[in-house]
Amino acid sequence: MKYSLFALILTLFVSCVSHEIDNENFVPVDYTEKNEAEILKYLADNNLTAQKTATGLYYIITEPGTGKQPKATSSVTVAYKGYYTTKIGFDQSPDAGTTFGLQQVIQGWTEGIPLFKEGGSGVLIVPARLGYGSFAYRGIPGGSVLVFDIKLISVN
Repeated sequence: MKYSLFALILTLFVSCVSHEIDNENFVPVDYTEKNEAEILKYLADNNLTAQKTATGLYYIITEPGTGKQPKATSSVTVAYKGYYTTKIGFDQSPDAGTTFGLQQVIQGWTEGIPLFKEGGSGVLIVPARLGYGSFAYRGIPGGSVLVFDIKLISVN
């Protein structure tokens, strides 16, 4: 568990540093319209009904949960599976979950995880601007819509 948190923090740090170094001349692309069309198609193709926040994050709460509700500054333990709208997976936590601070993750998680209560589960559909933006990151192509099955295990 300790190594997972360390790896997550290190990954986020390297991500920030690498954007400054490796992408010095990179001009970010606005994927807003493309991502919106992709998300709406994904929802329609999978017969899903989602809520949309003001920032463009889509979420589906399948189990509301009954415990504490985190804030954007909370530390949480979450079990998750991450995949693209093509349903090809790119990341998954252990069944016991991974613990991290919500200020140490992508903006889509900082905003989305507080929509759940402990014991709650659902789906976050994260457009690129709330994920990794235009930048490729650890095999995730720039501009990618990210889908996460989430289970909020605990607010720590």
